[in-house]
Amino acid sequence: MTTEFLRVAHAAREAAAELAPLARAPKDRALRAVADALVAHAAEIVEANAEDVERARAQGTSEAMVDRLRLDEARIGAIAEAVRQVADLPDPVGEVVRGSTLPNGLELRQLRVPMGVIGIIYEGRPNVTVDAAALCLKSGNAVLLRGSSSAYSSNTTLVRVMQEALAGTEVPAGAVQLVPGLSRDSVKELMRARGLVDVLIPRGGASLINSVVEESTVPVIETGVGNCHVYVDAEADQELAVEILVNAKAQRPSVCNAAETFLVHADVAGEFVPKALDALKAAGVTVHGDEAIARHGEVVPATEEDFFAEYLSYDIAAAVVGSLEEAVAHIRRYGSGHTEAIVTRSQQAARRFVSLVDSAAVAVNASTRFTDGGEFGFGAEIGISTQKLHARGPLGLPELTSTKWVYTGDGHLRTSEGTVIAGSGS
Repeated sequence: MTTEFLRVAHAAREAAAELAPLARAPKDRALRAVADALVAHAAEIVEANAEDVERARAQGTSEAMVDRLRLDEARIGAIAEAVRQVADLPDPVGEVVRGSTLPNGLELRQLRVPMGVIGIIYEGRPNVTVDAAALCLKSGNAVLLRGSSSAYSSNTTLVRVMQEALAGTEVPAGAVQLVPGLSRDSVKELMRARGLVDVLIPRGGASLINSVVEESTVPVIETGVGNCHVYVDAEADQELAVEILVNAKAQRPSVCNAAETFLVHADVAGEFVPKALDALKAAGVTVHGDEAIARHGEVVPATEEDFFAEYLSYDIAAAVVGSLEEAVAHIRRYGSGHTEAIVTRSQQAARRFVSLVDSAAVAVNASTRFTDGGEFGFGAEIGISTQKLHARGPLGLPELTSTKWVYTGDGHLRTSEGTVIAGSGS
């Protein structure tokens, strides 16, 4: 490993040891100092971000991806507010997960504790730099950040602003570190830093996530791509379904909880599909439809790849299905396990859909856009986990902790005959 990487990794390790025992109050004061510093330095951050945006456009980056990269004073204000919201959240560290008094008198507790040093590998979106740092600090962890090279100017400035803010608090400034370097070699160093980094969280597209999962020697919490579905049931309120579908796709198409496919029950396709196509067209969305969808309007013929796609753009795949079970089968084949929605007035259909769909989140008569840490009341999030260990769904504060067992006795001794108490005379 390079000297530069080892320097920041060891600094994070040392900071983690100082940070772990801190109570809630100094962590919250530090987070509020970070939020204030972001606002105070907004013009400086925007200037650095403009370099990244200009470079991205010169390289032919799509406008959807440029939107994920771009920061302005309003977005920085929103990022700072998210940090304040994290400060207002309960501190998970020290929470008793389970506890009991055993028959032998030992008092047993399972407590939440920081993981230590968390590595975050992510693409494009510099807001993740701050969101990740805030969540890690609040949960008592140091963080090693490796963002996309496309956002390097933004991330460098954001980390410097945060470190300067932390320097005036009880939280060590070294708890937030940017992995140096722009090449893939620096990513590999983070993935191989077992012993220095306790867990890695990749946040980005399928190729990034697969690369980290397959190549890392550090334990990984796998976040997943968002091939989210909206299923319009035979019993759907069709006007409501149109509004939910357009919101799920077009409200912000470049994020992982945007809908990428809609499915329509055959019994209502003739009536619903023309309404949906008109509404999506008005919102600027291109529909990639199967033959049954194409019978009801002008669409781009859908390929097999379209149904696997996470577009992150104003595109959506569409198909007609013969039943709720066929919709679920389609989702199981093509979905990513992120978020699926059903629109229906039938409680029986809603319950069956919820029980059959194997995804991190399921929405009933609501947009997929609500699968988000902030919307769930967790504050900012690291990402959406689509795996089943160690966490699933939005990765908020509790998901960034581990546990330790603490048992307290009164001179308890274990013997072949059972438990005795030292000094009791027994």
